[in-house]
Amino acid sequence: MKTYRYNTLSSEEIEKLLLRPKIDFSTIADTVQPILDEVKKQGDQAIRTYTKQFDGIDTVDVTLDPNSVEISLEAEIKAAIDRALKNITLFHKNQASETLIVETETGIFCSRIAKPVQRVGLYVPGGTAPLPSTAMMLGVPAMLAGCDTIVLATPPTKNGTVPDSIVYVAQQIGAKSVVKAGGAQAIAGMAYGTESIPKVDKIFGPGNQYVTAAKMILQNSEAMVSIDMPAGPSEVLVIADGSADPEFVAADLLSQAEHGSDSQAILVATPDFDTENLVKILNQQLEELPRKDFADEALSKSFILIVDNSADAMEFSNLYAPEHLIINTKDADDLSLNVINAGSVFIGPWTPESMGDYASGTNHTLPTYGYAKMYSGVSLQSFQKFITMQKVTQKGLQSLGPAVETLAKLEGLEAHRNAVAIRLKKLNGE
Repeated sequence: MKTYRYNTLSSEEIEKLLLRPKIDFSTIADTVQPILDEVKKQGDQAIRTYTKQFDGIDTVDVTLDPNSVEISLEAEIKAAIDRALKNITLFHKNQASETLIVETETGIFCSRIAKPVQRVGLYVPGGTAPLPSTAMMLGVPAMLAGCDTIVLATPPTKNGTVPDSIVYVAQQIGAKSVVKAGGAQAIAGMAYGTESIPKVDKIFGPGNQYVTAAKMILQNSEAMVSIDMPAGPSEVLVIADGSADPEFVAADLLSQAEHGSDSQAILVATPDFDTENLVKILNQQLEELPRKDFADEALSKSFILIVDNSADAMEFSNLYAPEHLIINTKDADDLSLNVINAGSVFIGPWTPESMGDYASGTNHTLPTYGYAKMYSGVSLQSFQKFITMQKVTQKGLQSLGPAVETLAKLEGLEAHRNAVAIRLKKLNGE
C-alpha cells in the first residue's frame, strides 16, 4: 500500500486519490446487451444456454419453489441465520413511517402514504460460497414492506441446486420463486419475465460488473424496471488514531480486501498511529487468508493517507464517500456526527464491518464507487413508493381557489383555471 501525506497533496493529487479502479462500462455493455436481448426473445431457454456457457451447469428447471424443497441445515448455522434475521427485522421494522397528514390551510388537507413496490427481484451473488446474508438483507425489508411477489435469483451450485442456507432464507421471507441463474441473464429474466420467472418492477442486489451493467441498461429500457442503486466494487475507509489497535485495523482492511481484486481498502491515519507496525501485521494476517491472492491484488490498489488530525481525516472521508466507514479513534462518537457521505458507519474499536455485514441489523447493500454522495443504502423505504393525496373542502376551495386561478392564467393554462372557476361559481350560486 502506498503512503501519502494529506497536507502535502495538491487539489489535483487529492482528486486522483478519490478515483476508484476504472470500470469500462462501454466495453462491458457490448458484452451484456446481446445477453439481455436473447433472454427477452428466448426466455428460459436463453437462461439455460447462458448458465451452461458461463457456469458449465445444465439446468432443466430455471426456477424452484422454495417451499417445495426439503433442506438440511446444521443447528449452529440455522441459529446464526435466525439471530441475524431477528436483528435485521427489528431494525428495518422500526423504519416504517406513519401516514403524513398536513392541513396546509383551513380546508386543505394533504397526505402522503407508503405503498409497497408490488413485484421485486433480489439478486444474491454466488461464487466460492453461498451468501445467505445478502438474501436476508434484501428479503427482510421486502417482506416487511408487503411486496406481493418476491423473486430471488442466485447462481446454482455445480450440481445445479441452490444452497440450503439461501433456500431457508427464501422460505422465511416468503419468496415466490428462486431463479437458479446468475449474471446478466438472471437480471434480464427478472426484468422481462420468462415462462417461469415472474416479471418484477424493481431489482435489488450487488453483483459483478456484468450484473451492474445489466441493471443500469435495463432501467433505461422498455423493460420498465427500476434498480436500487448503481454500484461498483466494494470498499472500506478506516480512520485510525494512536488509540487504535493495529491488529484490529489490519483485520478490518483485509476483511474488505478479500472481497475481490477490484476492492479498495483505505487507511486514513493520524501521525500517532503506528503505520509501520500496521504494515507488518497486515502482511502477517494476509499470509493466513484462503483468499490471499484476491486481497493482495486489492491492497495493491489501496493506500494509506496520513493526516494531521481527525478533522482532516473526516474531511477526506466525506470527499471519498466510502461504502463502509470505520471510525477507530478515541473521539469516534463525536467524529461520527460529522459524517456527511458514507454508506454505513462503524463506530469505535469493537465495531468491525463484519457485524453490519451479517447480523447487527443494519443493511449491507450499500452505495459504492462514490455514489454515497447521492444514494442511500437499501432500507424499508427502498421497497416502497410514496403516494401523495389531497382533499379540499368547499371552504378551502373558496379560500385558495382564486390564487390557483391566478397562477393558471399566468401560465396560459385556461382549462386548469376553468376547473377551479366552474366550482367556485357553483359554490357562489352563479
